[in-house]
Amino acid sequence: MVQREAARHEGWRTVRAAAPAATRGPRHGRITFLGHSTLLIEVDDLRILTDPMLREGVGPVRRQVERVLPELFDQLDAVVLSHGHHDHMDQPSLRRIPGHPTVIVPRGFGALAATWGLGPVEEVAPGDHLAIDRVHVTVTEAAHSGRREPFGPEGPALGFLVEGSRSVYFPGDTDLFDGMADLEARDLDVALLPVWGWGPNIGPGHMDPERAAQAAAILRPRLAIPIHFGTFYPAGLRRVAPKPFETPGPAFLEAMARHAPDVPVRLLAPGEAIELPAR
Repeated sequence: MVQREAARHEGWRTVRAAAPAATRGPRHGRITFLGHSTLLIEVDDLRILTDPMLREGVGPVRRQVERVLPELFDQLDAVVLSHGHHDHMDQPSLRRIPGHPTVIVPRGFGALAATWGLGPVEEVAPGDHLAIDRVHVTVTEAAHSGRREPFGPEGPALGFLVEGSRSVYFPGDTDLFDGMADLEARDLDVALLPVWGWGPNIGPGHMDPERAAQAAAILRPRLAIPIHFGTFYPAGLRRVAPKPFETPGPAFLEAMARHAPDVPVRLLAPGEAIELPAR
């Protein structure tokens, strides 16, 4: 295994990248939507997986689309976990990932993750700055509960801003929050915006299509991609109440026409990828 050097900047914590970057380069950019809140983000030499939920379901909530191809996870540098909820921090999914990449978790979850037989574990909190494989990752706040029910632990819910030759914002689960306006100045190429959840209703700390479009109007990215919809749904409910499963993506398109008509939108099906053009 070849250990790659990451850029070192004052105030940036360097995180070990797990595998060599021979097949990638400084101008590479791609997003692959794997369903729910799971995305493969590739920026320059960095391959980072978000909130992996790779199995057929959790309890009565079942996967409604094809399973994720395991070859997508070759040579990951890091896995980021936005918060401790079971559909975002899933031990069986994490243990399917080869190569023992660094796992970045909210502060308070390091001890739990360290017992799961994963790669190196890094705890972070809003405001932290990481350098992974010459790409900068800033940890942002999120307006969402970070507690792992029913018995904890508890920590902050997080978002992540990846900045290299392209900039990608992954907010995890969140509602609108005041600090979101500060991200507009970061000249975002892509905002990955959660627009629903996994059931017929969404609780506090989530955005629906309307509020996600309002977030896009605040962030002003070059491209908005809706996530966190159309993957999981309670077993049997899709036959009798399909709309909350099927409509959040198209509803986000309609809301964008009202709130941010000049921001392009791309709907990705689970498993679909999009190349990010150079600036």
